[in-house]
Order: sequence, then C-alpha cells, then structure tokens
Amino acid sequence: MLTSRFTTGMRTFGRFADLTFAAFASLVRDIVGLRFPTREAIDQAWFMVTVTVLPAVLVSIPFGVIVSVQVGSLTTQIGATSIAGAAGGLGVIRQGAPIVTALLLGGAAGSAIAADLGARTVRDEIDAMRVMGIDPIRRLAAPRLAAMLVVAPLLCSLVIFMGLIAGYVVNVGFQDGTPGSYLASFGSFASTADLVVALVKAEIFGVIVVLVACQRGFEATSGPRGVANAVNASVVVGVISAFVVNVLATQLVSMFLPQRLG
Repeated sequence: MLTSRFTTGMRTFGRFADLTFAAFASLVRDIVGLRFPTREAIDQAWFMVTVTVLPAVLVSIPFGVIVSVQVGSLTTQIGATSIAGAAGGLGVIRQGAPIVTALLLGGAAGSAIAADLGARTVRDEIDAMRVMGIDPIRRLAAPRLAAMLVVAPLLCSLVIFMGLIAGYVVNVGFQDGTPGSYLASFGSFASTADLVVALVKAEIFGVIVVLVACQRGFEATSGPRGVANAVNASVVVGVISAFVVNVLATQLVSMFLPQRLG
C-alpha cells in the first residue's frame, strides 16, 4: 500500500514537472515569436486581481494589527519599545506577506483556475482542442502562468503596504510609540533585500499555485464531482506546497542573507 502511494505520488510529480516545463517553454517561445495570446493573459490577470485584491486588504490589515500588538507587548515587557517598528515590519515583509499571498492565490485564483479547466475537461473541450491540433498547455496554461507572474508580486506588495500601515497606526496610535522611533528602527533593520526576497517568494508561490491548479483541472474526471475534487485538491496541494517551499526558502535566506543591523 505504501509503495503504491509513493509510486502514484512520484507519477503525479512527474506529470507536474512535465507541465511546468511545457508551460514555461510555450510562454518563452510564444513571447519570442510574437505569438503570445496577450488578450487572454490580460483577461486572466484582471480576473486574478478582482478576486484577490479585496480579500488581500481585508486580511492584511488585521494581520498587521495582530503582529504589531504581539510585538509591541513583547518589546514593552523587555524594555525595547524602540525596535517595535523593525520587529513588526520585518515579520510582515519576510514571512507574513508571502504566506498571505500564497493563501489568497491558492484559495481564490487557484480554485477558480482549477474549476474552469476542470469543467472544460469533463465537457471534453480539452480533448477537442487536442483533436484540432491546439495544445491546451500553450493555449490555456501559459497565459495563466504569465498572468500569475505579474499579479503575484503586485499582490504581495499590496499586502506589505497595508500590513505596515496597520502596524504603524497601532504602534503610534495605541501603544504610545512615536513615528520617528518606529520609522527609524524599521529603516535600521529592513533592507531592499528583504523586499526582494518577499517578492521572489510570492512569484514562486504563484507559479506553484497556478501550475498545480492547471494540472488538477486538466486531470479532472467523473463529471461535476470530479471538478469539485480537482478544486479541493488544487487548493490543498498548492498551499501546502507553498508552505514547504517557504520553509526551504527561509532556511536558504537565513544562511546566505543573515539579518544585519544598519
């Protein structure tokens, strides 16, 4: 039983790797050959924006408040209120924003992509495209991948901005912090590298989410129930994969880009 599950998992991972390579190859080839379906990519990007922007704002504000409250309470107890801005801001940038981005992309955009492609699969539209000589990966997966590459860092930037604003308001307005101290400590600890790492993480998480959703959608079976299973699997697998990659990325960043003051 265990061997069978391992074999099935490895086969699924192999198909995912094939899809990843084919999607990136089609994306690069079409862009270089000036045959990229720009309209489809723009439509997909706009759809991702519409389903994730409002949840991003609604999640990032309380997230920033929670981080600020917890950090402020701790720094007050140890008499280090001057670094509250740095601690809270780094928490939002380094870990909070990329993870929130992955959750939103997986729960909103990824599920929608899996549902769309899964419905097309069970209606035999994907097979019909293959019969007509149209590559579904090139026509459907590549534009969604391009859209995600644009939307993911923008969404992460929005989460960072809203989280930092919420933390600033809480620290200055309710925890007796001063604007100068908050900004000075944040500027002393935070760096451009932190922002770059967060955006790169968001890109990686977005790629994982969209490709997992595409794979599950293309492999949906058994009618509406199969579509529902594909959507559920795309959200669970995509988010868990993003969390695992985040652990590895955090370890690598801490090894090669250790935190320094100033």
